[in-house]
Amino acid sequence: MTKDASRLLEDALRLRPEDRVQLAEKLLASLDDVEPDVELAWAAEVARRAAEARSSSTDEEDWRSALADVQREVLNR
Repeated sequence: MTKDASRLLEDALRLRPEDRVQLAEKLLASLDDVEPDVELAWAAEVARRAAEARSSSTDEEDWRSALADVQREVLNR
């Protein structure tokens, strides 16, 4: 951590708890900025996976079998 960041932290720790919460929220929100290229890449990946899931009936059957196994095990406890 840089000296400036350390000084900021020391100052922030002297704030009232309510102010620290607001500061922390704003700092965390500033990290959530998503680059447009990344967002587009994720949207394409989600669309690809959804199409793959819709086109593959064997995966659906495997999922249903797994769910039935889990339900049997849980209900037999």
